[in-house]
Amino acid sequence: MQFPTCDNTPLGIYPIVDRAAKLAPLYACGITTAQLRIKDLQGEALEQEVEEAISISRECHARFFLNDYWQLAITHGAYGVHLGQEDIQEADIQAIYDAGLRLGISTHTPHEINIALGLTPSYLAIGPIYEPISKQLTYPPVGIAKLKVWAAKVPYPIVAIGGITQENIATVAAAKAASGIAMISAVLDEHNRIAEEKVISLINQSRVIQS
Repeated sequence: MQFPTCDNTPLGIYPIVDRAAKLAPLYACGITTAQLRIKDLQGEALEQEVEEAISISRECHARFFLNDYWQLAITHGAYGVHLGQEDIQEADIQAIYDAGLRLGISTHTPHEINIALGLTPSYLAIGPIYEPISKQLTYPPVGIAKLKVWAAKVPYPIVAIGGITQENIATVAAAKAASGIAMISAVLDEHNRIAEEKVISLINQSRVIQS
């Protein structure tokens, strides 16, 4: 079992958003990969957000990953699903594979990387690279040196995540260890809306990934 690739092109700046409405402005800026991570909805409201996100992403020919809700990802035909370490213990990995979805997995340590590699995913997310802005620190920061060492041992695309900002993204991109750089707070303005100018700047600073 080998999960499908992500079309063999760099994932680039990889925003993680909490609402489907934030996707279209991102894609308009040139984003090609995004993730919807919702923690405050359930039932019909959650499903409507997922359906909208998938529809917008299809129209924009973008690679859309749904966080956690693998059943909804299968039902509505998402491009892929992203799972954490606890999630992969509970999810039906075979069903995700049978549905033709891509699979991304979060990792924070060499041990977790080895676990993820056993599932032959489409990509691995490694982090936190720096101290996260959006949540309390659970694992110590990986840093650029360890990111490069760990990534060199992984035969799949790497997504760097955690504490990456306008100020340090150039350093992450220059390491050329990651196919994608996940961003949460860094793509938003003070009103929690997509900040287009910031997104375009981030894309430009990450161009080295594609060179």
